[in-house]
Amino acid sequence: MEGALSKWTNVMKGWQYRWFVLDDSAGLFSYYTSREKMRRGVRRGCVRLRGALVGIDDEDDSTFTITVDNKTFHFQAKDSEERERWIRALEDTVVRHNMIARRAVGGRQGGGSVKIEDFERKLAETDCYLQLLISQNSELEQQVDKEGGAVYQPLVERVNDMVETVKHAIVLLQIAKNASCPGEEEQLALVHGAAGGSEGAEGESVEEARESRAETDSIRSSLSSPRRSPAHIRSAVAKSTSLKNPSTIPAVSYSSSDDDEDDFYDAQDDVASKAGSECGSAALPPLVTPTPSLVSPLTPSEVDWDALYEEDGEEEGDVDMKSHGSVITHLLSQVRIGMDLTKIVLPTFILERRSLLEMYADFFAHPDIFTDIAVKESQEERMVQVLRWYLSSFSASRKSTIAKKPYNPIIGEIFRCWWSLPSIQPPTSPSCTPGPIPWCGPSDLMFLAEQVSHHPPVSAFYVECGARQISFTGHIYTKSAFLGMSVAVHNIGEGRVSLLSTGEDYVVTFPSAYGRSILTTPWVELGGKCDISCPQTGYRAEVEFKCKQFWGTEQNKVVAEVFPPVGISKKSLLKVEGEWNGKMVAKYSSGKTETFLDMSTMPVVPKVVKSVVEQEKHESRRLWREVTQGLKSNNIEQATNGKLALEQKQREEAKDRKEKGVKWDNRMFLPIGENWHFKDPLGNRI
Repeated sequence: MEGALSKWTNVMKGWQYRWFVLDDSAGLFSYYTSREKMRRGVRRGCVRLRGALVGIDDEDDSTFTITVDNKTFHFQAKDSEERERWIRALEDTVVRHNMIARRAVGGRQGGGSVKIEDFERKLAETDCYLQLLISQNSELEQQVDKEGGAVYQPLVERVNDMVETVKHAIVLLQIAKNASCPGEEEQLALVHGAAGGSEGAEGESVEEARESRAETDSIRSSLSSPRRSPAHIRSAVAKSTSLKNPSTIPAVSYSSSDDDEDDFYDAQDDVASKAGSECGSAALPPLVTPTPSLVSPLTPSEVDWDALYEEDGEEEGDVDMKSHGSVITHLLSQVRIGMDLTKIVLPTFILERRSLLEMYADFFAHPDIFTDIAVKESQEERMVQVLRWYLSSFSASRKSTIAKKPYNPIIGEIFRCWWSLPSIQPPTSPSCTPGPIPWCGPSDLMFLAEQVSHHPPVSAFYVECGARQISFTGHIYTKSAFLGMSVAVHNIGEGRVSLLSTGEDYVVTFPSAYGRSILTTPWVELGGKCDISCPQTGYRAEVEFKCKQFWGTEQNKVVAEVFPPVGISKKSLLKVEGEWNGKMVAKYSSGKTETFLDMSTMPVVPKVVKSVVEQEKHESRRLWREVTQGLKSNNIEQATNGKLALEQKQREEAKDRKEKGVKWDNRMFLPIGENWHFKDPLGNRI
């Protein structure tokens, strides 16, 4: 098979035309600068297909990749049909030559030792098939919703079964890998050492010449993580020989411009190797029964519970991850055939030392920015200030570069805190009755959160500052999706900023969170399009959190635009670009440019929380104190026991409530339609 395709080159930073020839008998995918050069035998480069992985880009229906020999080559066809023809032909060749290689190895060795690369290759292959199934099933599900689409329903159900089967295959392969290759690091060190010794001076010189790029390749490899081997050291010799004789089958894939980095290598992490646990779908929180006595003395203890939550600048994640290995190993210990993998309980050591309800308080870690919304004079200025607060509300929750998951709140759990704002003058005469936190004053910013639902898990929270007559009501339902080796968490819900002095409401939505790199060190990024709108004035803002591109290196990017009411203009008033955890720059329609926010230099205002010994029974820090102490002291057994004891107690109370037919009644929030509302908002007390 032969034909024209485009190949990505880093030299030109774009796609270049090439003529490709698939040699099924030799297992080579060769390319030339033109068809004429192909006839003359002047080969530009080739990809060896034995042991290769063929992948596709879900965001583009014409591109595909081949990963082999520690490199990823990117190609672009004319359309999806042409891509499908090439992929089918390539995969057939890959399968045939893999079988030939296995027979040859079996004949020579009568079996052979288990290698880590074999498991990793199969893991990557399985995950690629899983992504294909998920993508194709999504298209089928869209057809079902259309008229006459009922005929697709049986097929959709069968594909769903296949997806679950492939998920289990991924996990079982990982189990097999861990059981069969326990000394991975030591084995690889021996392999590399032997490789360096056997090649002699010439091999060492080649290795030194390529050392920098080889280190980059090892970081950029996909889930299969092809390890460097003696074949890699011999690549320079193989390339030289192959250029002279196009009929020669090289030891490794190559491009004639390898030294110029003509190949488009994958960025730091790719989709196949990324999975995380920041907001993954752990076991759903058990229920809790309200008791008549909300405050009771704690059992005497020498532990300073409040000190467990003091900010000490500690990178808690680094210690835990290095001492306990990858998250996936702990997840696998729970796996049984037939389990729903989305319900796996996350290991205790990856937990962050606080509840999810407390994490939501970080939306207001810059309280001055939030309360200043109410003092802006014009509608446009207020919308811009809402956007400024919104973009500043995400970075504070990321206390570490390593993603860790907060505790799943149990139903009925509450969290209360406040910020004292000396810059805000209290009103000369009382304008409203006392706030929802009795010991706070009108110039304080008060935060209250409650876990209001178990199925689905919904958290509601309320904020107010009486002196500024501003409040916020929000709810978030976290919906997790397990996608093979990655996790997506969609934050469904909305928040509403209410300005009582102007009668304006600003409705905001929330981005999704994506867990990455579960096999190494998990990290999290935000993604998706969000909106900010004011129904009363017509002003609106569009915000897009951009995920790291498959081929790029930029992370945490955000773009936002503010638009006037429809009748005034269709052009944006300003555009903000930058990093949501770093510097963001605003460009106004007038041509003015300024720093909009710089989160890297903006200090976080610490919240004030009542002492644990004075808290009510169902307040977050009191509920989870034993778990927090275990994590703080790196006593994972204690933390796990504390977590299990708490969850078991809640299950027993939930069972008792069910037997008695008692319905749970939320304390601070009530549902109205699809939204949750605070029972005693600021507007009712003025």
